[in-house]
Amino acid sequence: MIKIVFCCRRKPELSREEFLVRWKDVHGPLVKKIKESALPEMKRYVQSHSLPDEVSAPLTNSRGALPPFDGITEVWFDSLGALGGDGSEAAIEGAKALLEDEGKFLDLPNCNVFLTEEHEIF
Repeated sequence: MIKIVFCCRRKPELSREEFLVRWKDVHGPLVKKIKESALPEMKRYVQSHSLPDEVSAPLTNSRGALPPFDGITEVWFDSLGALGGDGSEAAIEGAKALLEDEGKFLDLPNCNVFLTEEHEIF
């Protein structure tokens, strides 16, 4: 199983609450719509919203870690070949629409995105 892991930071002008609502209630349904119409190769899509700083601070501080991301997105695919969809115009336009929408609420230069291969331990 191949997975996109997207570590998300909100645009500086958005409050934490504004960002989380926008991400979950606008972007989430858009991803679902595009999956259904253009990218059926997406097997699973999960948003993990970080907890408030005051909750995370003890863990972050105990490790001298960088400030946490606002959340992460994970998207599962069966293979690397499935990652780009079927190459159709619909898949290309769907991917463009997702990127365009991400630019409206994500601080893209301060996010991080990478591919992983899952190895389940338990």
